[in-house]
Amino acid sequence: MDKLNFFEEIRKDAEETYKLNPEDADNLMRWGEALLELSQFQNVIDSLKMIQDAISKLEDAILIDPMKHDAVWCLGNAYTSYARLTPDDTQARLNFGLAYLFFGIAVAQQPDNQVYHKSLEMADKAPQLHTGFHKNRLLSLLGGVETLAIPSPKVVKNKKSSDEKYIVMGWVILAIGVVACISFRKLR
Repeated sequence: MDKLNFFEEIRKDAEETYKLNPEDADNLMRWGEALLELSQFQNVIDSLKMIQDAISKLEDAILIDPMKHDAVWCLGNAYTSYARLTPDDTQARLNFGLAYLFFGIAVAQQPDNQVYHKSLEMADKAPQLHTGFHKNRLLSLLGGVETLAIPSPKVVKNKKSSDEKYIVMGWVILAIGVVACISFRKLR
């Protein structure tokens, strides 16, 4: 429970700091990260609520500083966490898609960060793994039926394209569009 107390303290500190300075992107990111970590200690329903709150904090951080690549990457993690807990395949795929989008933006902002690249690669495989997991879970709940094998992930080769600058620019343009959409949603 030491980890739980640690992240709870971070959450409380971030909440207090927010009252003093709601425009502090670093604090909002810290708050979102703490909520994401704390969500692991909750039941599924409370965890989903906490992840939604984390997503909101991380979106706010990105609105303040759109080039804050670590907040963008963390937002991808939040959408991945939300998708993993979602049994509805369509909704899960939507959230995995958002995770993939934000991991891609993080890669575009920090192309040398291997963690971001690995997250993007895993986000591409996540929907298949999610579907396999929930099928296995359903079959096991039905009583003693052998579970299906989860498909093994394909090996993805790391290709360097001569069009890499266009890909990066595409992600940057997409990031601007996402930030604009988030801004519009917050104004409502």
